[in-house]
Amino acid sequence: MNLQEAVKLVGSIRENLAKVIVGKKEGVDLLLTALLANGHVLLEDVPGTGKTLLAKVLARSLDSSFKRIQFTPDLLPSDLSGINFYNQKTGEFQFRPGPVFTSILLADEINRATPRTQSSLLESMEERQITIDGVTHMLESPFLVIATQNPVDSQGTFPLPEAQLDRFLMRITTGYPSFEEGVHILQRFRESNPLDEAVPVASAADILAAQRLTAAIEISDELLGYIIRITEATRKSSSVRLGASPRASGALLRASQGYALIQGRSYVIPDDIKAVAVAVLAHRLLLSRGLGVREGQAAEIVQQVLREVEVPAEPVAASGKARGE
Repeated sequence: MNLQEAVKLVGSIRENLAKVIVGKKEGVDLLLTALLANGHVLLEDVPGTGKTLLAKVLARSLDSSFKRIQFTPDLLPSDLSGINFYNQKTGEFQFRPGPVFTSILLADEINRATPRTQSSLLESMEERQITIDGVTHMLESPFLVIATQNPVDSQGTFPLPEAQLDRFLMRITTGYPSFEEGVHILQRFRESNPLDEAVPVASAADILAAQRLTAAIEISDELLGYIIRITEATRKSSSVRLGASPRASGALLRASQGYALIQGRSYVIPDDIKAVAVAVLAHRLLLSRGLGVREGQAAEIVQQVLREVEVPAEPVAASGKARGE
């Protein structure tokens, strides 16, 4: 797959999403970026703003296996991973895979499950495998977790552990639709469900090829240094108790490569890094106690860092082409 083919593929997926999703262009672009960067996504917003619908229509756009888990307080880790059970006919223990054995996993309202159940996804999200009773099982490829959650101040929710949050490449918040978009939504859903119009437009092989191309998108050494300076600046902020980790730096690199590809470029520019920085970094910051932490404060800190960190003078790679293109 070359760059033009990858851009065409992304365009087909975006058109499929547009059949169902009204507006949310920035959120859609970030979701597609995460898909290309082989990263998991956390969709966070108040109930009723289309988080689950966005995840479902993306899943329908890809000709891959898809499973949905509704997270509840009584959900157990084995309900996700599967169990070994004794088969009386064969006299042996047999493994019954759980819903995590899929290509696209929708973890709906993930913060309604207990931290123990939430953390059971750590190995599968990080290593694309899961270990049960000492036996390691490989997951499908590509493997994408799209989790939705309501804000932590919603009743009956459990905040995700920091280690769990760090496994999500991005946290995306789309917000309420505008007045015009609200009217359009009512018109679109008045007589039928447009989700029925979404059809697969990309295979698993297509996505894997696009992900390989994304990893080959060029980025100059100057911009690599720019990424490091951004993450270091989050650690030096007086408002932050725990800043962005080296894993966050790698995530920002991968996301900027994915964003460059969906813009039709074979190289990263500073605007790509800026476009994804809040979604990649904000949910990884642990704010200092006593600040009266409020919604959006971490995002404001990342935006402040972007304003303060100097952009390299000559950031673009000389060749302007992705390796292997």
